[in-house]
Amino acid sequence: MGTASSLVSPGEVIEDGYGGEGGEACEIPVEVKPKARLLRSSFRRGPRVIGASFKSTGSVDLEYAAEYERLRKEYEIFRVSKNNEISSMQKKEAKLDEENKRLRAELQALQKTYQKILREKESALEAKYQAMERAATFEHDRDKVKRQFKIFRETKEKEIQDLLRAKRDLEAKLQQLQAQGIQVYDPNDSDSDDNQTTVTATGTQCEYWAGGVLGSEPSMGSMMQLQQTFKGPEFAHSLIDVEGPFANVSRDDWDAAVASLLQVSPHVRQALWSNTVRCYLIFTQETKAELDIFIKKHSPVLRKMCEDLGHFYLNVFFPEESAASYTVERKQEIERSSVCVSVVEDCEEAFVKNPDGHPLVLYLRTGEDHSLTGSTRQLLERINAADKAAKLKVVDHSGSADDGAALIYTDLDKIIKQELLGLEGADVDSKDPGIEEGHEEDSGDMLWDLHDEQEQIESYQQACSSNVSQLGFQKYIDCLNDMITAPPPTPPLLVSGGPGSGKSLLLSKWIELQQKQSPNTLFLYHFVDRPLSISSEPVLIIKRLTVKLLQHFWSISGFSMEPSKILEEFPRWLERLSARHQGNIIIIIDSIDQIQQAERHMKWLIDPLPVNVRVVVSVNVETCPQAWRLWPTLHLDPLSPREVRSVVCAECQSMDLKLTKDQEKKLERHCRSASTCNALYVTLLARMITRSVGLLELLEQCLQCQDTMSLYQLALKMMLNSLSTDKEQHILREILCLVCASHNGVSESEILDLFSELELPVLSSMLYHLNRLCIVTVRCGLIRFQHLQAWEAVRLQFLGGGSSSANYREKLIHYFSQQLSQDHVTWRVADELPWLLQQQEDRPKLQRSLLNLFVSQNLYKRGHFSELLTYWQYVGKDKNSMATEYFDSLKHYEKSCEGEDSMTKLANLYETLGRFLKDLGLPSQAVAPLQRSLEIRETALDPDHPSVARSLHQLAGVYVQWKKYGNAEQLYKQALEISENAYGAEHASVARELESLAVLYQKQNKYEQAEKLRKRSVKIRQKTARQKGHMYGFTLLRRRALQLEELTLGKDSADCAKTLNELDYLKFYFKPMRQRVLGPDHPDCAQSLNNLAALHTERREYEAAEDMYERALDIRKKALSPDHPSLAYTLKHLAMLYKRRGKLDKAVPLYELSLEIREKSFGPKHPSVATALVNLAVIYCQLKKHSDALPLYERALKVYEDSLGRSHPRVGETLKNLAVLRYYEEGDFEKAAELYKRAMEIKEAEPSLVCGNAPSRHSSSGDTFSLRGPAPLPHAPR
Repeated sequence: MGTASSLVSPGEVIEDGYGGEGGEACEIPVEVKPKARLLRSSFRRGPRVIGASFKSTGSVDLEYAAEYERLRKEYEIFRVSKNNEISSMQKKEAKLDEENKRLRAELQALQKTYQKILREKESALEAKYQAMERAATFEHDRDKVKRQFKIFRETKEKEIQDLLRAKRDLEAKLQQLQAQGIQVYDPNDSDSDDNQTTVTATGTQCEYWAGGVLGSEPSMGSMMQLQQTFKGPEFAHSLIDVEGPFANVSRDDWDAAVASLLQVSPHVRQALWSNTVRCYLIFTQETKAELDIFIKKHSPVLRKMCEDLGHFYLNVFFPEESAASYTVERKQEIERSSVCVSVVEDCEEAFVKNPDGHPLVLYLRTGEDHSLTGSTRQLLERINAADKAAKLKVVDHSGSADDGAALIYTDLDKIIKQELLGLEGADVDSKDPGIEEGHEEDSGDMLWDLHDEQEQIESYQQACSSNVSQLGFQKYIDCLNDMITAPPPTPPLLVSGGPGSGKSLLLSKWIELQQKQSPNTLFLYHFVDRPLSISSEPVLIIKRLTVKLLQHFWSISGFSMEPSKILEEFPRWLERLSARHQGNIIIIIDSIDQIQQAERHMKWLIDPLPVNVRVVVSVNVETCPQAWRLWPTLHLDPLSPREVRSVVCAECQSMDLKLTKDQEKKLERHCRSASTCNALYVTLLARMITRSVGLLELLEQCLQCQDTMSLYQLALKMMLNSLSTDKEQHILREILCLVCASHNGVSESEILDLFSELELPVLSSMLYHLNRLCIVTVRCGLIRFQHLQAWEAVRLQFLGGGSSSANYREKLIHYFSQQLSQDHVTWRVADELPWLLQQQEDRPKLQRSLLNLFVSQNLYKRGHFSELLTYWQYVGKDKNSMATEYFDSLKHYEKSCEGEDSMTKLANLYETLGRFLKDLGLPSQAVAPLQRSLEIRETALDPDHPSVARSLHQLAGVYVQWKKYGNAEQLYKQALEISENAYGAEHASVARELESLAVLYQKQNKYEQAEKLRKRSVKIRQKTARQKGHMYGFTLLRRRALQLEELTLGKDSADCAKTLNELDYLKFYFKPMRQRVLGPDHPDCAQSLNNLAALHTERREYEAAEDMYERALDIRKKALSPDHPSLAYTLKHLAMLYKRRGKLDKAVPLYELSLEIREKSFGPKHPSVATALVNLAVIYCQLKKHSDALPLYERALKVYEDSLGRSHPRVGETLKNLAVLRYYEEGDFEKAAELYKRAMEIKEAEPSLVCGNAPSRHSSSGDTFSLRGPAPLPHAPR
């Protein structure tokens, strides 16, 4: 067994198996004891055992000793290894301590550096704030000095004007003396030249300025500007001589032309009375069947078309058996009607006596031989003789009643579209986005509501048409003129008076006179209706005034839609634009105290106004804010007894009624208090007593009414008693209550829908008599109250002071909700339904109505941005939650979109949402919907379609707001290129892109480039800004310009040709004139042919369009280079026309040539080249040439991947088309499956609009319908 010393010899080493760094070897000392000592010690440990032998006991002890030594050895090995491990860890700890010290030193250094940078930042911010304060102080001082200088300049100019006026007075007196033969001192006889004076010829008018600025002489700068611009005969003796063709123009013609040109009015269709297409139907028993079928079958189609375009439609007819009792109403309806459908026997009154009133559809029910009687033939000859404006459409029919009704519908449809609504060549059923959004196309980023503008125009026109000669307003007009011509600075002028004192009539008449006397003065007016109406919204009022300011300076860039910014920036716009305007600017706001929170929202009135700006406001003397009472005030006094007598006598003469002297004295004695001698009370009283029934009794009842309110209540009772049945009385009360409970009024067609038992003759009679009693009127197609007192009288008389209004609002909610459930969202639904739900405090239904995408789109695109925000705030949603709600609704709607029309609507909704989010200040969320709109339009329409340019423009606007100017510049340039190719170089869309690029360059401090683009944009807008029914009222201006150009330059001049092109007389005048003036092979003639071809294409007149496209192509091939973009544009559209007509063989070479031009223009790796390859591949597939199409698709795929990236949606669509082609052509299912799988991966990887990833039902940019239809052929963008 051996001792423990035999285990480890002296000098030997062992390896540490537990060490961490390779097992360090070390010498282990071992103590060896004698064996006997060990045995003795073992005997001493325990008690002696009796009977045990020495041998056995010793062997046990030796075994224990050996085990002990083995354990001791293992312990010593373990201890040494752990000691070695501890020493190794201590070394590591030392290294880590050193590293920690080094890092701590670095951290302290970084902290010191951070503190230093932080102190520098704070000092820089402090310096920045100080600089901003100094800049603000400097800006304030500069504005102050500028105002003082303007006041000084105006004062000195006024002195100069006074001297000039005195000089002209002396010259006029001198001419009078010469005309009378009195000898005048001859300066030639004088020995000195000091008193030499130039005298004009005898009889020559020497007034240099007719109707100066604000009734006074113009400033020197403005007079010189006018002398240089409009060199008319009145300047014949000024510093600038008359020369050129203007020398032959008479002074009256020139004055009329200049006055007309300087008055820019918004465009309102004159063929429509109050925004309503009124179709007056005259029929007999023989033709009743045709018109019954027309009313039941075809009339709803016409109504829907008109309502979709923002107008009302109404069939007006009086049955033969009751027509005699509605003589006055029939005459009024004939005057108001837009178009008349008549038989020969009854067209005498409708057309022959009033040939310029409206178009006439003459329906002739003839025999099988188409023979006419002698009397009918004579009447037709008279009609033809009276039809100088070619307004007669004759329908000669001998077949069934259904066919006759269809013929009437066809002619009416054409008349309404082309003559009444001005949709020249537009096919509304084609769902062309250019028609639906035509208003926005020209106005750029500006969102404008024509209905609000038409309401203001009709309010002004109705006030101007009133006879105020008996009210004695001339003294007030003279006072207004004197106060307006006071030297600046002047605060706003206050026109005050009691309710019904005639403030609106006075302001309207004064505006009318001033526009005639001061043609270079810009008038901006706004008439406020009753409270809570749209016309009383302060944000909409300021926005409308700002836009009307901007439209006179051919620029609308930089305008914000945010409500707070609109109110804040209006004074700045007014200051900036007034400095550019040569004349003066007068702002008139009627009933300003009816505006919601007027004193808070109209703070700009308190600030100093620019020197050439005057503001006139009218208020009720009882509700005028205290801070405004210090302004110069013109108070309207009650009518004098003589004026009261004049008003009453004028009304009596109009009705062939004469009062006795006693009755006149009673009226004079009664109308002496302040409440009974205002204009409204006297007018209403005169109209009530002129009713022929019970004059004496009625007069006594009227004399008991001591104020306008009680007189209105008596008028309502009198109106109810005049109706024959209780049913009619009930309907009249219901109509008035509905008008009172609505937001902006109710239309006639809506009333007929709500009361199916009501006949139109009865409704027409009710409205006529209510209008006579100054209770209601019709503005913008809606029945409204004429005066605020009439509205209050109805509330008190029928609604219990408004407590019953909720019931009538529920009726209107039910009516408009039915239209909403039928997916028929018109501007009326968008205006009324959310407002009614808000008044009813029904937040859940209000939110559901707002989440109807077409309701919100209608409100937003008509500029009611602030109203939409108010509704959402009332619901309790902030911006982000609002955006999320819209995104979810839009994605849900996208799942149901099938077909090209629905995809076009979807693209419009995405664009509207993107613009809405941009105006909300959420540009990061606005990018995704605008990008989606762009992709859908490129797919559903064409990559070069003008709608694509609009999407690019809106997307660029977001990047500008995001300050990503490089991306924005690229998008603007693409939009500019598409617009120029689509419309030509002088179009409003091109001007819009140029303006946007100019603003972008200005932000980048590229002022020279910005100025060049801005000048070109202004030039385009001044020459060729199209009028399609939006805010620019240039149609009337261009017509007058055309008259002036014909008068001075001749009818066959090139300028006249351009003006005629702008007036949309393409079909009849423009092309022949350009051919005469420029020659048949001029490139401009090709542009005219292109426009005409597009016109015929929209009307589905494909043969005529094909002929004109081919002629335009021939001209451009001769005149332009082979790779010119205009040539490619004509090639593409002609190829599309061939494809549409099935002439694929003719389309192939055109697509091939278009591909070559794109390769030369953009290079072989441009995405547009890939699009051309796909288009050509589609044609080959339709011709069953799949082998030729396959390499084109592969090449297009390569271009798309290189230029757009491998995960772009266009790559996915091309892969999908390639998969279909591989499967059907080669039968390679594995390859097709691989391609299709990759396409689906790209599809599923499209980013969600809000967050995360969500698969979209449609592609982003390729052909949306390539795998949907039953046809196996791949499809691609056209």
